[in-house]
Amino acid sequence: MMRTYKFKLEPKKGQIEKIEWTLSLCRWLYNSMLEQRKFAYKRRGITLTYHKQAIELPELKKEIPEFKEIHSQVLQDVAKRLDKAFQAFFRRVQHGEKPGYPRFQGKNRYDSFTYPQLGFKIEGKFLKLSKIGNVRIKLHRQIEGKIKTCSIKRKNGKYYACFSCEVEAKPASTNKRVGVDLGVKHLAVSSDEEYFDHPKYLRKSERKLKWLQRMVSRRKKGSNRWRKAALMLAKCHEYIANQRKDAAHKISRYLVDNYDLIAFEDLNIRGMVKNHHLAKSIVDAGWRMLVQFTAYKAEWAGKQVIAVDPRNTSQVCSECGRIVKKTLKERTHRCPCGYVADRDVNAARNILHKAIGYVPKPRYEQLELNLF
Repeated sequence: MMRTYKFKLEPKKGQIEKIEWTLSLCRWLYNSMLEQRKFAYKRRGITLTYHKQAIELPELKKEIPEFKEIHSQVLQDVAKRLDKAFQAFFRRVQHGEKPGYPRFQGKNRYDSFTYPQLGFKIEGKFLKLSKIGNVRIKLHRQIEGKIKTCSIKRKNGKYYACFSCEVEAKPASTNKRVGVDLGVKHLAVSSDEEYFDHPKYLRKSERKLKWLQRMVSRRKKGSNRWRKAALMLAKCHEYIANQRKDAAHKISRYLVDNYDLIAFEDLNIRGMVKNHHLAKSIVDAGWRMLVQFTAYKAEWAGKQVIAVDPRNTSQVCSECGRIVKKTLKERTHRCPCGYVADRDVNAARNILHKAIGYVPKPRYEQLELNLF
């Protein structure tokens, strides 16, 4: 299976110019190939493929010598990226979804290029990139597995190297199962009565964000002062996103290390954010991110993540199966059978029961005592 490692690069001024120049030419090539596909289909009824466009790259280098300064496989990956965009377009059309025809890439939309197999090598504290040079890299952890590809990515004026590695799964059984209820008061609550706090990073940074957004809106769009303010705003959003990712990584790592089966609700998050009272808290929580991180970590560890139907998980008593209606304000579950628990813990237990197919048995004796 594949695993990706991301490291920060510290290129020199000349290397930054080469990286930016490579991105610019790759973007030009992508847009030219897209225009070629559109023209061939509209005027001649021909559908171009990756192979038809890739075999033209040697001729392109003769026509435009600047492309000789870019590794051949980087150029081939540009053609492959466009082909993937068209494959995704055809798949969406086939399934009746919104098509989303591949679009031309503007200067601020094309931010990466990839060495698929060759052209890169790690040598100590440096990453040797073909046609660019030895770039200093911060290797903050050990890379495991065989490196298959290397992608150079630009984001908010910073540069990163992403390595896709083929690794072997390392299963370590704990023989434990858990249900996890996602919420806005607590980010996650487990059926074992463990609470993971909702950090609310977006709300804590709202004041700074509003100040930066006002700064951007007051400056003339396109000016140097506007670009500087927009970069500051983008970096603030990136910092909040990184905080949210860090929390999701830590929680997902804990769950995968301690449980063999992890059950979540299959929530319709897109529909839930239409509730304007809870939308900001839901987005700030990053539920989907937490589930995705847990799923890929579990797959790598040979464990299982299950998504269950969320209906009545908060209303059903996990002890006897009776439906006990509660409003959103009621945070404690109290059932006539005598079971009392935190609302979210009860929901997490119901999620686990659905995942393993367990149906609670009604307590008829206790019910008769309560009636008389």
